[in-house]
Amino acid sequence: VMSILLHGDAAFAGQGVVYETFHLSDLPSYTTNGTIHVVVNNQIGFTTDPRMARSSPYPTDVARVVNAPIFHVNADDPEAVMYVCSVAAEWRNTFNKDVVVDLVCYRRRGHNEMDEPMFTQPLMYKQIHKQVPVLKKYADKLIADGTVTLQEFEEEIAKYDRICEEAYTRSKDNKILHIKHWLDSPWPGFFNIDGEPKSMSCPPTGISEEVLTHIGNVASSVPVQDFKIHSGLSRILKARSEMTKNRVVDWALAEYMAFGSILKEGIHVRLSGQDVERGTF
Repeated sequence: VMSILLHGDAAFAGQGVVYETFHLSDLPSYTTNGTIHVVVNNQIGFTTDPRMARSSPYPTDVARVVNAPIFHVNADDPEAVMYVCSVAAEWRNTFNKDVVVDLVCYRRRGHNEMDEPMFTQPLMYKQIHKQVPVLKKYADKLIADGTVTLQEFEEEIAKYDRICEEAYTRSKDNKILHIKHWLDSPWPGFFNIDGEPKSMSCPPTGISEEVLTHIGNVASSVPVQDFKIHSGLSRILKARSEMTKNRVVDWALAEYMAFGSILKEGIHVRLSGQDVERGTF
């Protein structure tokens, strides 16, 4: 058995559990006799320029705490990646120590379907949009070398698509989910019939609809006059304004209303971090 952990670049540098795990890696009662850490390094993490996220040049520098070998490899070169992974596996099997493979690559789209990286990384993403995708780059090379024919390549792609489509179709079958075990309270006498805790009383924390509407309207407006705002952002603000008008909320607006209501009571709210700066949350 060989343990392989898959990490993101920002998580590898930023999560304390990574550092802790490295320090467990060679302890007699905890060792796995070497773990291979594969870091998908898109050079931006979720939304943040590395210069704002960590103090060392590489996300993988944390592995130096146990002198683990670190291989940085260009993920646009699949054969180099395969070679490095073979060396990593050989190292682990020979010395029974951790080893790190840093796949230096890029993320073509946002972190998720809600994320538009052009807001905060316009220069980087102009470069990324010019890149030929790795599959096409490698396929063109193999076809030019005569290693595979265009027809063989297309058949492989079709075969893979078919596997995905069939799995997707199968996933739609009804399944029985036993989530009741962890949703219900394990203490039957803890709540009364109305679902309220028996022994606790909470002060009312509600606010009037008028205040909520006010916060919603402010949260969907632009504070500076004649300020040119990104079209994607103005769409979001417009949608937020519509929601307020229609008396519905989503997560983001609910958060706005929560923070706004605290601010209106004169309580200072400080939000920090990368996702706040660019309005992800």
